[in-house]
Amino acid sequence: MQHGHTYTRRNKMSDLTPKLPEVKFNRNGYEIRTEILAMAKDMVSEDFHAKFQGWEVSAQRDEKGIITTKVDMPEFPGLDKVLETAEKMYAFVNQGAPKK
Repeated sequence: MQHGHTYTRRNKMSDLTPKLPEVKFNRNGYEIRTEILAMAKDMVSEDFHAKFQGWEVSAQRDEKGIITTKVDMPEFPGLDKVLETAEKMYAFVNQGAPKK
């Protein structure tokens, strides 16, 4: 009986052990393109936000808070800019290791 009790205890302890993430070494083309598209979107978005913060800091305002600077606010990047960036990144991935 004691052996059965020990076995039950081990099962309970193993339930508390965190599971390791599944490691997947080979990705299909769809997964790779999806990851690259997400990276491109993040990269373009971060670039816009950095430019916007720079514009906001440099914008001059009057006593009412109205912007008086003639510098245009950066344009928010659309899907075309994200896809253009993703295509550049995907082309880089496809060219493989540099030849020596």
